[in-house]
Amino acid sequence: MENLFDRHRGLLEDALKALDARGFWSPYPEAPSGRIYGETARADADAAFASLCQSVFLLPGHPQTGTAGKEVSPFGPVLSISYPTADVKTLIAASKAAAEGWAHSSPQSRVGLCLEVLARLNRMSFLMANAVMHTTGQAFAMAFQAGGPHAQDRGLEAVATAYREMTRTPQSAIWEKPQGKAPSIVMEKHWRIVPRGISLVIGCNTFPTWNSYPGLFASLATGNTVIAKPHPGAILPVALTVRVIREVLAEQGYDPNVVLLAADEAGAEITTDLARTPDVAIIDYTGSNAFADWLRTHAGHARLYTEEAGVNSIVISVTDDFAGMCANIAFSLSLYSGQMCTSPQDIFVPAAGIETNEGHKSFDDVANGIATAIDALLFDPARAANICGTIANPATLARVKNARVLGRVVRDSAPAGEGRSASPLLIAVDADATKAHESECFGPVAFIVKVKNADAGIAAASRLAREKGAITAALYETDEARILAAAEAFAQAGVNLSVNLIGGIFVNQSAAFSDFHVTGANPAGNASLTDAAFVVERFRTVMWRRLKTA
Repeated sequence: MENLFDRHRGLLEDALKALDARGFWSPYPEAPSGRIYGETARADADAAFASLCQSVFLLPGHPQTGTAGKEVSPFGPVLSISYPTADVKTLIAASKAAAEGWAHSSPQSRVGLCLEVLARLNRMSFLMANAVMHTTGQAFAMAFQAGGPHAQDRGLEAVATAYREMTRTPQSAIWEKPQGKAPSIVMEKHWRIVPRGISLVIGCNTFPTWNSYPGLFASLATGNTVIAKPHPGAILPVALTVRVIREVLAEQGYDPNVVLLAADEAGAEITTDLARTPDVAIIDYTGSNAFADWLRTHAGHARLYTEEAGVNSIVISVTDDFAGMCANIAFSLSLYSGQMCTSPQDIFVPAAGIETNEGHKSFDDVANGIATAIDALLFDPARAANICGTIANPATLARVKNARVLGRVVRDSAPAGEGRSASPLLIAVDADATKAHESECFGPVAFIVKVKNADAGIAAASRLAREKGAITAALYETDEARILAAAEAFAQAGVNLSVNLIGGIFVNQSAAFSDFHVTGANPAGNASLTDAAFVVERFRTVMWRRLKTA
């Protein structure tokens, strides 16, 4: 049996260096190129995806008491994939039976196995892109990047962070205390990593791998068994991941039930029953504040890591590139139809307008400039489809329809391609007259909010982050003093700030090994991907010692 840790040692060492440097680094190429992944990779993946549809998904040896699966692609087709599923009692029993062997393996063995899994997942990135595209509604390019290499980056980041924290303490040491003229007291001390128990990873519909991999791999690396509970609408990406992990576990002589799939269907979810089970020691959750509150109330026995809803804001004060600013904001609002947890929603603009390189712009000029930039971006139907993708949940379309009455429509939403799609809806409101913009309106809806001045916009945006949560914030400003004041205000609100973004970098983006995604310091989440706090409470360091005699 090959030593997987030695096979991937170089990759791990590079990842550990990247954690310290916080610069750009990724071992998994994000371009869906045949020159990188193989000239037939896309065609092979298309065929593999087609063979999965209208079939039974095979997970050899997985406990099963039934089947589940009613996924429908937002692009139209019904996937008709039947997954093995089991009741809560069966899943918990299988996970507990697999726990001892996994917990007693060394950190090096577990980390090596995780790195091998990530390498195999990377090789199947084209297949994963198809799975993510047809369960989330992301366009293919985004599904490839976010569902494949970028998710793998986050998984690797979690594994590297876990390895660093598990190896801070040596496995053994000799402790010697001098006693003056008497013989020294000499003790032999040993430390071992003890996992917390069963980890429940609750996936979301929009980013089933990107949001699940950090918790899944952090728990695996630290010796916990994992039950992966995908969203009923996005089972396939998680099922493919579970299958790869189980294959590597079996090859290395471990019980493959170290990782289990808890597939279910809308209206017959088993999430609450799993979460309430006392044997579940860790829960990773991405989704609504309401269900996060339920978990806090009913699953208090488990260590809970959440990413929740929030209101992300942009404050516009001054810009020396008006066209570049509008184009950048337009792309941020349009990307995946605003269905990213990092997508901006509120754009605060002074009532008197702003100064720009094109001269003074009124409030309406700014609103219309952003609307015009969206129109230009999405003018070509093929390009619009590639940027906006489709809408994952039909309820989001209803939300867009209902939002039209919340203010003055600056730009109306319209279909942006095949399937269930919608381009951004822009609504102008006055902060003194409404609070409609102060709650999350998930999807392609953005508010242009009139405020007294830039300082009032910064104050309003940072207050919303403190009270409602936010994952991202952005500012357009040329005055250094105001930039630093805003940085302080948003830091106190626990939200990461981007300043004067133009060109090919957007507020939506979060780079592994550099950006900490979510801070855990406001209601948008209680954890951060993937700092030390994200992994250290998934295990305990326990000692045994004895006197050493001559």
